[in-house]
Amino acid sequence: MKKIKFLMIAMMAIMATVCFTACSDDDDEEANVIRYQNAVNSTVQNSKKNSKVILLVAFGSTWQQAYDAFDETVAAYKSTFPGYDVYLSFSSAICINRAAAGENVAPRNFYAPYYWLKAFANVKYNEIVVQSLQVIPGEEYTRVINYIKDFSNNSDGDIDDDYLSKVTIKLGVPLLQDAEKDVDAVAKALDKNFSSYAKDNIFAFMGHGNPDSYDTYKANIRYTQLEEALQAINPHYFVGTVDMAENFKTNVLERMQAAGFTSGKVYCHPLMSIAGDHAHNDMSGDDDAWDNGFEANEEGEVEDTSWKMYFSHMGYECNNNTQIVKGLLEVKEVRQIWMNHTKDAINGEPLDYYHSKNPEE
Repeated sequence: MKKIKFLMIAMMAIMATVCFTACSDDDDEEANVIRYQNAVNSTVQNSKKNSKVILLVAFGSTWQQAYDAFDETVAAYKSTFPGYDVYLSFSSAICINRAAAGENVAPRNFYAPYYWLKAFANVKYNEIVVQSLQVIPGEEYTRVINYIKDFSNNSDGDIDDDYLSKVTIKLGVPLLQDAEKDVDAVAKALDKNFSSYAKDNIFAFMGHGNPDSYDTYKANIRYTQLEEALQAINPHYFVGTVDMAENFKTNVLERMQAAGFTSGKVYCHPLMSIAGDHAHNDMSGDDDAWDNGFEANEEGEVEDTSWKMYFSHMGYECNNNTQIVKGLLEVKEVRQIWMNHTKDAINGEPLDYYHSKNPEE
């Protein structure tokens, strides 16, 4: 009986500990939400100058070069849209946490769109424009739409319904939203900036891409369409990704060789809004799994090897001198296309967020 009583007491102690830990975790999370919201509320209240606002939503990064590109973009938006306050948000919780912890650079806070939208409601902006800084209308763009849906539907029930019935909400679409107009415009902007490199050499753009299971709205096709548009200008251009099946660097090599480009210089440039971890490591880093050859994984990709090292081992001149580590937001003509989307959103109809998805075309 004593043994049973002891076991019962021990079990109750364990359950109490688990409950206390769980409650503590919940309390900490709730405290963080309140703290973050108060911080964003304070920022908006203290800097509000206009009745309209633009929220730029990027995936995020922890590289100073990316921060500089974001700051330059915010400044460009403020100059181009003087009647709007402009703020920047990260959609990636990992990037937000690492930025706050000061990974790679000095600590800096980039809060999620959730907090900014609620802060906008708190000061009652009468027009909210959310501009996606994604390249393709894929998985990350879905997050942007879902943030707007939750806000518009007052999912937490803490926003004034009368305000929500009157506020105008608009959405600026990703860089390559439209299969024809945007793809063609981006191809021309890229060629304008890099034609001198591509004239006698191979120029390979590295996008991110979505795995097949996350290829929202069939957005991966934009990379293929962009390569076709670029090659119509100059056959030396190629577009691959780090995460799209059948469009890894190994597939880019196959297309290069099939086109007769079996040697020469290979210039690499990220096809991403900023030059962050993928640009510095996956594209131009020194990771190298070469061991008298490469072993591809089941999808046909060579892992743990940068584009620079891969093409170098494949017989091309690809080194630090052929790496152009610059994000698309740093290319003014490309950044302007995002800004054109913002103008189109402002001049267009209020957001129909249930039908703002763009299927394969």
